[in-house]
Amino acid sequence: MKPYTYLLILFFTVIVCFIASFDKRLAFHKHFGAFLKAAVVVGIPFILWDVWFTKHGVWWFNFDYTVGIMIAGLPIEEWLFFICIPFSCLFTYFCCDKFFNLTWTDGFNNIIVFASVIVCCLVALLNPDKVYTFVTAIVTVFTLVYLHFFVRASWISQASLLFFVLMFGFFPVNGILTGTGLDSPIVNYNPNEFLGIRMLTIPIEDAVYGYSQFLWGIYFFKIFQKKESLICD
Repeated sequence: MKPYTYLLILFFTVIVCFIASFDKRLAFHKHFGAFLKAAVVVGIPFILWDVWFTKHGVWWFNFDYTVGIMIAGLPIEEWLFFICIPFSCLFTYFCCDKFFNLTWTDGFNNIIVFASVIVCCLVALLNPDKVYTFVTAIVTVFTLVYLHFFVRASWISQASLLFFVLMFGFFPVNGILTGTGLDSPIVNYNPNEFLGIRMLTIPIEDAVYGYSQFLWGIYFFKIFQKKESLICD
C-alpha cells in the first residue's frame, strides 16, 4: 500500500465532496465544466512553478509513496493534486456561498488586503535569497493587488474566512504530505530555500501558496460560471 499513499490522500480528500456535488440541493455537478476550466487556467502557472522548483531542488518527492508514473519530472499524483485539492476547496466555497450570507465580511477587504500585502512585501524584502519564501510572497502580493484594485473583487474577505475554515482540512492533508505520521515526508524541502517556520510539519509558505491558489481558483470559477449562465439563458 505504501506506493499508493499519495494517491489515497487525494482520493479521500476529494471523494466526499465529489459525491455530495450530485446532491439536488447543491447541484455542483452542473458546474463541473466551469470548475475544470478554472482548474486548468490556474493549474498551468502553478504546475510550471512546481516543475521549476523540483528541477532546481527547492523541493523534491519521496517516490516510495508514489505509483512511479512521472510527467515533466513530477509524479502523476502531483498533477492530480491540482485537480483534487481545488475541487474540494471550490466545492466548499460554493456550498458556503449558497447557504450562508457572508457579505458582512466585505467591510474587512481593505484590512485583509493591506495587511497581507505589507507583511508579504516585508517578508520578500528580508528574504530575497530564499526562493520558496520570496516567490510565494511576491505571487501573493500580485494576487491580492490585482484582485482588489483591478478586479474590485468584493469576496476576498469571504474567501479569506473560508480559507481559515479549510485549514482544518489543510493540516491533515499537508501534514501527511510533509511527514506527519509517516517514516519520512512525501514532499521534502530544501532548508536553504524557505523560512524554516513550520506548522507542525508544514512550512508556513505552503499555507500562503494555497491561499493564492484558492483566490485565483475562485476568480476564474466565477468567470466561467457566469459564462455558463449566459449561454444557458
